[in-house]
Amino acid sequence: MVSQTVDLLKSELPLEQESVVLGDDGETGLVLVDIINGFCTVGAGNLAPREPNEQISSMVEESSRLARWFCGKKWPVLAFLDSHQPDKPEDPYPPHCITGTDESNLVPALRWIEKEPNVTVRHKDCYDGYLGSFERDGSNVFMLVVGICTDICVLDFVCSTLSARNLGFLKPLKEVIVYSRGCATFNVPLHVARNTKGAMAHPQELMHHVGLYMAKERGARIVDQVSLGGKEEP
Repeated sequence: MVSQTVDLLKSELPLEQESVVLGDDGETGLVLVDIINGFCTVGAGNLAPREPNEQISSMVEESSRLARWFCGKKWPVLAFLDSHQPDKPEDPYPPHCITGTDESNLVPALRWIEKEPNVTVRHKDCYDGYLGSFERDGSNVFMLVVGICTDICVLDFVCSTLSARNLGFLKPLKEVIVYSRGCATFNVPLHVARNTKGAMAHPQELMHHVGLYMAKERGARIVDQVSLGGKEEP
């Protein structure tokens, strides 16, 4: 039933993806959104997958591959880590990714980037990495975007960044590119949601598609292949 619904949705909301060739000029940055244990590592927390998940595993693999490519080129990489204080819940979700716990750490496949000179790691305490990165003086820091969840933190970051760009706040940013194979979301089947107090159904493949569709609707480029001067991603 879920598969039929997803197929129907994709036919009604077709998402045409493209490929992108990045110039060898270092003008592209990579944004890694919440690729942390609390969202990606089996059994790591309240919002972590309960069992191995192909979409999430593929996202981690593709993101790590791109990160090695960007770091090898010394191109800028920004990694957002969801990090919450225990006394500040993020409704409607249960406590997750508490600051200082392993839930809020990068997945093992990406821990190495913390030592790279071209990488900036930012802890955020809200869905939106753009809003969550404001400093006390009002400044902000930051484009190729990958991460989890496609329809929540990735989408929020993309939409805020595009809005800021359109208002002239992020010059010289020209465009935001979302790499679909480097994104993933979580799965809560309907029967599980019905038997879990406060839970909402969240079919993974359907919501992944919706997240990408909405990002494109807001002005992002959605790509399923990344290459550098004709060379496919590593």
